[in-house]
Amino acid sequence: MKASHFFISTLKEAPADAEIVSHKLMMRAGMIKKLGAGIYTLMPMGLRVVKKVEAIVREEMNRAGAVELSMPVVQPAELWQESGRFDKMGAELLRIKDRHGHDFVVQPTSEEVITDIARQEIRSYKQMPKNFYQIQTKFRDERRPRCGLMRGREFIMKDAYSFDRDQVAAKASYQIMAQAYRRIFDRFGLTYRAVAADSGAIGGDLSEEFQVIAATGEDAIVYCPGSDYAANMEKAEALAPAGPRADATQAMCKTATPGKSTCADVAELLGVALQSTVKSLVLATDTINETGEIVKTQVWLLLLRGDHDMNEVKVDKLPDLGAFRFATVAEIEDHFGCKPGYLGPLNLRKPVKLVVDREVALMSDWICGANEADFHITGVNWGRDLPEPTLVADLRNVVAGDASPDGKGVLAIERGIEVGHVFYLGTKYSAAMKATFLDHNGKPQLMEMGCYGVGITRLPAAAIEQNHDERGIIWPDALAPFTVVICPINAERSADVKVAADTLYAELLAAGVDVILDDRGERPGAMFADWELIGVPHRVNIGDRALKEGNVEYQHRRDAAATAVALPNIKDMLLAKLNA
Repeated sequence: MKASHFFISTLKEAPADAEIVSHKLMMRAGMIKKLGAGIYTLMPMGLRVVKKVEAIVREEMNRAGAVELSMPVVQPAELWQESGRFDKMGAELLRIKDRHGHDFVVQPTSEEVITDIARQEIRSYKQMPKNFYQIQTKFRDERRPRCGLMRGREFIMKDAYSFDRDQVAAKASYQIMAQAYRRIFDRFGLTYRAVAADSGAIGGDLSEEFQVIAATGEDAIVYCPGSDYAANMEKAEALAPAGPRADATQAMCKTATPGKSTCADVAELLGVALQSTVKSLVLATDTINETGEIVKTQVWLLLLRGDHDMNEVKVDKLPDLGAFRFATVAEIEDHFGCKPGYLGPLNLRKPVKLVVDREVALMSDWICGANEADFHITGVNWGRDLPEPTLVADLRNVVAGDASPDGKGVLAIERGIEVGHVFYLGTKYSAAMKATFLDHNGKPQLMEMGCYGVGITRLPAAAIEQNHDERGIIWPDALAPFTVVICPINAERSADVKVAADTLYAELLAAGVDVILDDRGERPGAMFADWELIGVPHRVNIGDRALKEGNVEYQHRRDAAATAVALPNIKDMLLAKLNA
């Protein structure tokens, strides 16, 4: 490709609404152009990157035995109503009507459609296993789309769905996909982790996220440096501390804490460690009748150590706490006789259900609210001052330094960007949509399913968040819009420069290298700045001065300066680097 035949449109400054590094650099490098909130045109330079992502994903999916198809972007609502997600999915699901008043959705994912295909086409156990995938446009009506391609409303995703006759076979299909994903992300050339994950609203009980490591990532990734353990924050288990509980050494005492409504403020006032305080979180669950009316509300009190944060996913999975909400101020005052800030498990007006974090269950001489404004209670002990807790659970987010669940060290935390996710779904969708097959005994059985996604357009943004500097993007070879750029200097005034540039360009093209020749006639400074911003990893500068000595200059995007290379050797050197 010659630059004069391509479309290059770089900007010195990013638009004011560009928020994160990848958004700013993709806009400045002319890779994307905003059309509306969370909706972007992939410009020629950005599309080349996306197509390279697609090619790697497609090759590895095909290698793993998956079969490609393409499902409609607009789907009949009936299928989503059949699975129950038409109402449950909420505002992110874009619902539309056609001219006849029929309901449709714009797909955010395609479990319903693929299950409908499977129940029509797969009739016998002999037709399984099967794995269908597509690379297709999706739409999720984000409340606040932001960060360019990182969290847009329209995006491209690879979604795959496996169908098996039983759990054993389904988990084998899951492992095939999990290994295919590792090959995919290895080929991208990015630093990533595969972490155990919660399946969330999509369902299932076996799940891994593929996270690109980046300091700007939204997700906290928990891992053990001394082992292979890795999980996202929602999934990571906080082990119970080593027992037994220490004996009580303090008398329980009501203590004035005027104006100190947080655990941190109370600890500072009393001159104690924050770890000796206990925070009270009040939740509620509602029982709803057939007409949608609330007929009963149960108030819950959760106790966590003052320096710990509640993990909502873990709490939601506790018996009877699914679909919890935070209690209203009126509900809190009714049960505790006090506004939030001074709450505790003692001196309640009305009974509540108590759930205690593992850490708190083994604490002695702890501090909590007195259920009276401006007062806390110090020296609280289980067994003596209140009954031993009967419901103890892991309620919290882990913190760095916690013991690793695999017993092989302590946990560390880093930031990541989720770009892939694999799930074992079981029969969540096949049961809802009656997707059955005839097993070897001639009896109908529900299909066991898995689903597997890669954020095709999110991945380039994640790659940039991980690989950039003050000059612009630094692409891995596998993702770069062009792998090599040739920059002739003043070629319009030097026949030798033009001949050398054209010759090298032709040789690299013949060798199958994805090369671009910058024949725009730009000044060297502007030309180099463009390609550093765009992030092409390998650059060859050809100028009269170096040619007179028989050399050209080579510079990798990460190099601080160019290196002289003999002109006859530059092609082989580039090929060696690209094949390394």
